[in-house]
Amino acid sequence: MKSYILKLSFAISLLFMSCTDVIDVEVPEAAPRLVVEASLDWEKGTPGNSQVIKLSMSTPYFDNLLETPVSGASVKVINNNDQSEVVFTDLNNGNYATELFVPIMGQSYTLMVIYDEELYLASETMTPVTDITEVYQSRENGFDKEALEVNIEFIDPEGIDNYYLSKFQRRGDPFQTLFDVKDEFTDGNKMSIFYEKLEDEDAGEMEFVPGDIVDISLLGLSEPYYNYIKLLIEQSQSGGPFSTIPAEIKGNCINQSNPENYAFGYFRLSEVDKKVYIFQ
Repeated sequence: MKSYILKLSFAISLLFMSCTDVIDVEVPEAAPRLVVEASLDWEKGTPGNSQVIKLSMSTPYFDNLLETPVSGASVKVINNNDQSEVVFTDLNNGNYATELFVPIMGQSYTLMVIYDEELYLASETMTPVTDITEVYQSRENGFDKEALEVNIEFIDPEGIDNYYLSKFQRRGDPFQTLFDVKDEFTDGNKMSIFYEKLEDEDAGEMEFVPGDIVDISLLGLSEPYYNYIKLLIEQSQSGGPFSTIPAEIKGNCINQSNPENYAFGYFRLSEVDKKVYIFQ
């Protein structure tokens, strides 16, 4: 009887082994492209002179590689009104920094990057943001009425199309959470945004607890950048077998020398209001 069971188990194993096929799927790989992270934030109450622009090269999606920083580029920002230039110093780690940037609200600027003998240009306008008027905690506005959430409130300026980006990050969490907001239906009114953490053991997410510290930012955006970041947020939150296939999203950094070799990333200038909240 034992011999029969052993033979039967061996036969079943052979059956499953014979039904297993190894399928190699060829995943197309695009050529590396320049990635421009040029977000110049002017925090309220500061001169805004200290700024950093980051350059790197894109890597294949399935490669678990570290970032590929770009050194040896020429980076400058030009005031489009008086043509004054601010040259960013190469720190030889992919970062280009300056302590001499002069932010002017409503002023248009042009980013100029020269890398590998190709010229990239992008233009944007320094966009203001209203003040955060209140920060508080509650349990009423989120999806779980038992979970803590942090809320911010601000007054939208009347008669102007306003676009916002809010950033929330609990200290100790590896990533920020972003929310894109516009005043299409709330022009001139009080606006509010809540941030809630739902417990998820599989994802390692934990609800807020007293003592948690959250860093909060509210940024003013131009309409083109709002449309850009909205698509990025939507793609980052999609997933599953029925989700839309992610599409390549182009920023505003145009390769003037070779348009086909376009860059990823965006040149953005925003005023930002920052707050810190500690849960009680």
